Amino acid sequence: MSKNRLIYLPLGGAGEIGMNAYVYGYGAPGKERLILVDLGVTFPNMETSPGVDLIFADMAWLEERRDRLEAIFITHAHEDHVGALGHLWPRLKAPVYARPFTGTLARLKMEDQGQDPETVRFVEPWPNRIEAGPFQVSYLPVSHSIPESSGLVIDTPVGRIVHTGDFKLDRTPIVGDPFDPVLWGEVAAEGVKVLTCDSTNVFSPNPGRSETTVGPAIRQLVERAEGMVVATTFASNIARLKTLAEAGRDAGRSVCLLGRAMRRMVEAGIESGVLTDFPKVVSPEEASDLPRDKVMLIVTGSQGERRAASAQLSRGKYMGLTLAAGDLFLFSSKTIPGNEREVIRIINALSEMGVDVVSDDTDLYHVSGHANRPDLSRIHTLMKPDMVVPMHGEHRHLREHVKLAAENGLPAVVAVNGTMLDLTGERPQPAEFIETGRTYLDGAVQIGALDGIVRDRIRMALRGLVVVTAILDEEDEPLGEPWVDLSGLPETGRSRAALSEVIEEDLDQFLRRADDKTLADDDKLEEAMRRIVRQTAQGEIGKKPEVVVVISRLSA
Repeated sequence: MSKNRLIYLPLGGAGEIGMNAYVYGYGAPGKERLILVDLGVTFPNMETSPGVDLIFADMAWLEERRDRLEAIFITHAHEDHVGALGHLWPRLKAPVYARPFTGTLARLKMEDQGQDPETVRFVEPWPNRIEAGPFQVSYLPVSHSIPESSGLVIDTPVGRIVHTGDFKLDRTPIVGDPFDPVLWGEVAAEGVKVLTCDSTNVFSPNPGRSETTVGPAIRQLVERAEGMVVATTFASNIARLKTLAEAGRDAGRSVCLLGRAMRRMVEAGIESGVLTDFPKVVSPEEASDLPRDKVMLIVTGSQGERRAASAQLSRGKYMGLTLAAGDLFLFSSKTIPGNEREVIRIINALSEMGVDVVSDDTDLYHVSGHANRPDLSRIHTLMKPDMVVPMHGEHRHLREHVKLAAENGLPAVVAVNGTMLDLTGERPQPAEFIETGRTYLDGAVQIGALDGIVRDRIRMALRGLVVVTAILDEEDEPLGEPWVDLSGLPETGRSRAALSEVIEEDLDQFLRRADDKTLADDDKLEEAMRRIVRQTAQGEIGKKPEVVVVISRLSA
């Protein structure tokens, strides 16, 4: 009989930043009891996922084994860790655990998708333990850029795992738990077999800075501003929201929050008790009636999201509020790689209005929520694990974290999404490779990456679309000329004639020459007409479009 093993399987979040979903299992190979850590989203862009609303990790592997899934543990309330919960929970149907602030937001995610919010159970942190099959799981408080972030202490029959979650070593985070090295040392004292560790800032060479360090610079900037002040940051960074709001209040300005996500975060912070003494805010209607130099807006959209408040203000007006020359717009945030184009578009639009834009190129107005390279080394030393498993990072981050672990004398391995590791022995060993992918939320429908819908959308965007309609009578003879509709293509080509007319003429000539066998076979007819359209378009405009052929046949 096969002996039991301890496994780790990332379904999302390893080899990318976002869409976090990590499986741990213990038991006989192929029969392990399982837990899932986090269930997050990543966000689409027009280049790779046009028209898509959200992107989830593919849960097919876990769904097939959901009878062995003991529980889902959410480490904190960032979208890339909890955003998919309401959408994917019906496919997994396991108890969900979270600390109160995270749980409050998780319950809202469930409600938004028509799920029972009481499925999310609130838990207290270490030393409280949750029994989940062969696992005992405790929440270990740590600092991050959102309140009540936690690592997980996962005790198994073969040793202790510490899953750091997203973390930084901030002793003065303003809102939320400070990093407590004594507490983490207490966990480490009992022995740590595996440290599954955040890798996001492994390339940042200097120790991370505290959230308190940005306050003085922000206050000074707001005090000196003459027009309206607008600031954007991550909606989930409640400590920063409080710092910004206090800077506005202290400068004699009324503070207005713009953006549903931002208001929801503040409300959840107050409801759960992690946010106290937040300055009084005014409504957009009240703000629009005040002198511009007496208003401070704190708005969503620090990453250039088109529908967020920042983007809408840059396009003219939002909630009755407009920006004007001499106003100040502060990005109190770092741009996530991949979002640069959208953020620059907003900055340029604001500049054209005469708005003075302050971005965080100087690191004065933002600090990261992730541990830098020296901080990671400190955690390695503090926890003294038998092995390190890097997670939460692109491939380059994971690989560099393996090198850092080696410098610290610890075995480690790169395990991207779909790589199952056997953690039972003294070193992490690849055990299996699982087919993983993505699921897209497209409007109200979830679609798979292999469904071809997004691929077809990209191809239409790159090539344009021609729709051909032809009618044949009961004797398989063309009834009139075929006609075409063009989308995303030039109206005229090299011949200076209308492109649609040139294509229609070539199709008409083909139909008049086609033999009876071709005219009677829809598949052959469609393929031939598609080929003619692409050949004609290539000659006229130098591009082969996507082609849809619609054949209608009249019955006797």
